Amino acid sequence: MAIRVMLVDDQVLLRTGFRMVLAAQPDMEVVAEAGDGVEALQVLRSTSVDVVLMDVRMPKLDGVETTRRICSEPEPPKVLILTTFDLDEYAFSGLKAGASGFMLKDVPPGELLAAIRSVHSGDAVVAPSTTRRLLDRFAPMLPSTGGEPKHKELERLTDREREVMVLVAQGLSNGEIAARLVLSEATVKTHVGRILTKLGLRDRVQVVVLAYETGLVRAGGHG
Repeated sequence: MAIRVMLVDDQVLLRTGFRMVLAAQPDMEVVAEAGDGVEALQVLRSTSVDVVLMDVRMPKLDGVETTRRICSEPEPPKVLILTTFDLDEYAFSGLKAGASGFMLKDVPPGELLAAIRSVHSGDAVVAPSTTRRLLDRFAPMLPSTGGEPKHKELERLTDREREVMVLVAQGLSNGEIAARLVLSEATVKTHVGRILTKLGLRDRVQVVVLAYETGLVRAGGHG
């Protein structure tokens, strides 16, 4: 069954370009489009969508608030935020609002398609280079923890799980974490699953944000 994608962007030309790229894929189908957040929310009431490609800077209702409203619904589609700016102040808010990923609009088509497939399968997409810089920039605005991380649930993690969480927060994939810790990829996936369950998090993006908010990982990317 094809992945049902919705394009939300106020620039018609960009939507047309994305639609052409997605239409060429046998496993994807663009089922809806919207030029702003208000229109997007209206369309979603009557259209079944798996993944929303969401612009952040739009008239009427921006992508962050639109994402927040979408993700507050029961069984919402996945949201993949697309932005023109490498260090967009909206992107961090979008991730906190519930987006499953953050990509630049000029990302190569292959990477965009891989991102759509990843969020659809339940994983989260965080372009490591952009996200690290994004979080390093906004980390000073997060509550200062000083000393040990102060998120009560972190105490429930084993030492290995905390180790894996730090590497996830640094943008490493399961394969990269497996190589770093000399574990099988399946074992890493199990650890990540336990981290999500113990901390009540939805996906890797929330792991990244929480790691910065609690001070488990600090600006510069070191735990």
